[in-house]
Amino acid sequence: MLDGVSPDWSKPWFAPVAADGRSVQGHLIAGHALPQALGALPACPVRFVPQADLPPGTAYEQFIFDTGCVPTRDNLHDFFNGLCWLRFPKTKQRLNGLQAAEIAAAGVREVRGPVRDALTLFDENAALLQAPEPLWDALIERDWQRLFVTLRPLWMHARLVLFGHALLEKLVTPYKSITAHVLREPVPMDLGDDLAAWDAWLAQGLSAPLLATKPFTPLPVLGVPGWWPANDDPAYYADAGVFRPRRTSISLDHP
Repeated sequence: MLDGVSPDWSKPWFAPVAADGRSVQGHLIAGHALPQALGALPACPVRFVPQADLPPGTAYEQFIFDTGCVPTRDNLHDFFNGLCWLRFPKTKQRLNGLQAAEIAAAGVREVRGPVRDALTLFDENAALLQAPEPLWDALIERDWQRLFVTLRPLWMHARLVLFGHALLEKLVTPYKSITAHVLREPVPMDLGDDLAAWDAWLAQGLSAPLLATKPFTPLPVLGVPGWWPANDDPAYYADAGVFRPRRTSISLDHP
């Protein structure tokens, strides 16, 4: 497998991409390069091409927008990027279109700017949460004991779906502090577990003004009930180095 490791597709965090992941992995085992292996799966709006097809000096995002081709290296990072294109095609196209619009407006600069920074953060590390309101309230407050211990039964009505391909790559070899940036826009409960509907909803809702506000909140993903055996013990969440409290601002105007 790529980079000498093979994902454990039985893990809950891989569930949305597991079927495609197994299929692509089969093509890799048969000797195909990653762009060819990804391209063997149907219904993707882009074509995966070798990294060498990206002309020197051309921005990666602009090349995708202009050609509909995604330069792809034979590594685990680009493997998960390809799986995200297959799973969330409308959202990936929307992110790419927003990147291209920012490049058209400001050019390619050493400093990306707030919108392009947020777009990159979303693409690499975002997660989507569909959950009852009390879980959302506890998450925003970073009240980890309430979120994961007191309200633990409510997680049977919640769904966390990882979008960021770098986030998925990290979870091939999981460790406690892996943290997602959850979009602070609750996935509508009436979408159920239809991820194609999630994709359409998300693509329609993303905009440059929204992303410029960095609308994310952190979530250590191995705290999710059922995702890691050690978190059955409430003491798991006492690790303040991972489950950090929300920062409180200090006024400089008080007496």
